[in-house]
Amino acid sequence: MSRSRGVLRGSPARRRAIAAAALALPVLLGTAPPAVAAEDEDTIDDPAPPARMSTIGGELLGRSGTQVKLLDGAPRLPRTTCRAWIVADADSGDVLAAKNAHWPLAPASTIKMLFADTLLGSLDKEQSYLVDPADFVDMGAGSSRVGIADGQTYTVDQLWYGVFLASGNDAVYALTALNGGKEKTVRQMNERAEELQAMDTRVVNPDGYDGPGQVSSAYDLTLFARAGMRDEDFRRYASTATYDFPGAVEEDEQDEDEDGPDGDGGSSTGGEDPRRGDGPEKPPKRPTYQIQSTNRLLVGDSGLDPYKGIMGVKNGYTSKAGFTYTGMAERNGRTLIATCMNPEDDDRLRVYKETAALFDWGFTAAGKVEPVGELVPSLTELAEQEAQEAEKNGKDAGDGEDGEDRGLAEAAGEKDGSSGGPVGTVTLLSTTTALMVGLLAGAWLLGRRRRGRNRPLRVYVMPKRPDRPSGG
Repeated sequence: MSRSRGVLRGSPARRRAIAAAALALPVLLGTAPPAVAAEDEDTIDDPAPPARMSTIGGELLGRSGTQVKLLDGAPRLPRTTCRAWIVADADSGDVLAAKNAHWPLAPASTIKMLFADTLLGSLDKEQSYLVDPADFVDMGAGSSRVGIADGQTYTVDQLWYGVFLASGNDAVYALTALNGGKEKTVRQMNERAEELQAMDTRVVNPDGYDGPGQVSSAYDLTLFARAGMRDEDFRRYASTATYDFPGAVEEDEQDEDEDGPDGDGGSSTGGEDPRRGDGPEKPPKRPTYQIQSTNRLLVGDSGLDPYKGIMGVKNGYTSKAGFTYTGMAERNGRTLIATCMNPEDDDRLRVYKETAALFDWGFTAAGKVEPVGELVPSLTELAEQEAQEAEKNGKDAGDGEDGEDRGLAEAAGEKDGSSGGPVGTVTLLSTTTALMVGLLAGAWLLGRRRRGRNRPLRVYVMPKRPDRPSGG
């Protein structure tokens, strides 16, 4: 399923124009971006959030500690131990509550959401991959695996199930090889994060394996989940509980299928020789084994029931990141996204229990809290919105009380053989669009402050929970 990745990133000329406008705008306004000290990579291990964090999505989201605005009758927040968390409305983008939302922390395998969102649209699901051991030399020791075997062939579709269900780093590196290698894939993931305004994220390894300076935040992971779950294939993989993954075909079994039981390439019962093109070739019979999703809110576990209305998305664990999780759930027509990162103890189920508690609170608190921020749209969505507004404003200006001025302009146009009215309108549109894009880029460079509540950025309504496939 191909998807357009955006006006801004896809056009070098547009990127250069926006960058120039962004650099020029602070000078025109008599302001300059605040200086930000470079942070040491080791600070991601600090037990406390940094003194200064991003304010993308709202000023309150850049503060440390819990942020919530309870109204009369609102339920109290549940007790949580995660270093950072967020719960937001997937449809409106309203952030209902958060704690250290922009704290850059190791993401573990939750970064696979960004990997999938980046690559899903560019790889054909039916494309085949023949395993080459050289494609896995960068995979970290002790990585989670789905069980890809040397010399075997897998489809892209099968590999995606390995990524989502088994969190297989081997499946990630197989897809990475098909995409052109690790360097290219990591670059594209960082570019995609920038396009989504996920500015706390820096990708080093495509699978989430701990690496120097590899970080994301609860806010950014929530953006990745929201963007990814818009894609039909992404939702299907993320909502699948079990799948029959292809096993390895032993070499002697392949030889038997190729040569036949009599060793002459034919059937022991006679008939057509597939090598002569007289009949359809029969591929070797391939065994399968069942893999189950590691998302415990989807499949449950001892002492933990599957969460009612869960739609996905992704969990992770490394020694540096601890347990991390981003989930999406729907109840009574309302869809929430919640992310939790690194709870206090080593209980492997605590991150799910705390996420479930935040979901319960969010569904109960609907209409009883003031948002503390928003999930911002992508740069492409912003540009499209501003262009639509500029076009609308241009039309409104053309239809306003400027008939006399338009008449003079049209008259002037008639004298020199040109059409004054349309030229004036185009000039107005071009000027307005340039101004809006410049303001947009400058605001992004300076750090976007939360937009007025009278202009909600409702750019997408999440689909209802899909039917869960049986066996993949």
